Amino acid sequence: MKLRILYIVALCVALASCEKVNPQGIILAGTEVEDRVEMSRLYFDNHLEDVVVLLVKGDYSFIVGADSHLTTDSGRLDEMLAIGLEHDDLFYAHLGDIADTKAEYYITLDAIYDRAKENYVDKYYDQVNDFQYCRKDDPFQILMQYNEIEFPFFPVVGNHDITRNGWALWSNIFHSSFYEIDVIVDLGNDDYAFDHLIFLDSASGTLGRRQIDLIREGVLDGEHDFYRNTFVFSHTNIFRPQFFEFASTFPREEQFFLLSQFKKWQTTAVFCGHVHTWDKRNYNGVDYITLDTMCERERPEPGDYLVRTTVKAGGDVEYSNVRMNYSPK
Repeated sequence: MKLRILYIVALCVALASCEKVNPQGIILAGTEVEDRVEMSRLYFDNHLEDVVVLLVKGDYSFIVGADSHLTTDSGRLDEMLAIGLEHDDLFYAHLGDIADTKAEYYITLDAIYDRAKENYVDKYYDQVNDFQYCRKDDPFQILMQYNEIEFPFFPVVGNHDITRNGWALWSNIFHSSFYEIDVIVDLGNDDYAFDHLIFLDSASGTLGRRQIDLIREGVLDGEHDFYRNTFVFSHTNIFRPQFFEFASTFPREEQFFLLSQFKKWQTTAVFCGHVHTWDKRNYNGVDYITLDTMCERERPEPGDYLVRTTVKAGGDVEYSNVRMNYSPK
């Protein structure tokens, strides 16, 4: 199987179904999770040559944002991508509800994505000729065409992403609603560590039968026998930040299933969005971090709406809040 590899800064070697629930808990019609998971699985099976592996040397970091609810103002999402690029974060994760469901908003989203990729390529690649690029820090000078360069922006799908024709718009850009990615860390002296990223489809407030079956079959278990860290990304939150909040979480049976599965995966942290409220807790050895919304309409003032996770070469993990300064005009 051919792997499409992202060459990262400092690299020195080539290597169950129900309707969706919005944040207020109101049932709205949308694409069912069974359909999304089946389409995502078919996409994966038909694009094995596009499997992404991240490679990095030593320490690395990644940045997480949630619930941008993009409309016509791209300021906050642009800012998130610019912050990650400036800091040399390995990748960007978005926890769903990336845009409100309207075709023109997804045109804006597509333009944001294209612009961010151009900035990413300008920083990390040299253009060798009219058609080919080479990673600046790649000693092997491997040539790639522009469309072969992967921009490391990895979202999960949220409930607002699947209303009306939202799934068709979202999937046209990002393709799959559940997937996994390996991070290979070069520790030097021919020693490597492996970290694991798992992205779940929880936009309907349920995993659904098909996704649970695939998880039980080990589809998201990864290719390696041991992972140093596993990070899970979900839109729907596992815990309510406050018990009296009226917001959807997973059905109780699925919540117990996930808590057990996180232990099986030896999960380091689970990142969630959906409720537009910050919360951080540790349960059974797993960190659960729920992010506030980065939507400029709901949070017009600057604030700490992003989270950066730093993974040390030895495997230790640190979290820090990242401030966003953009305010709507």
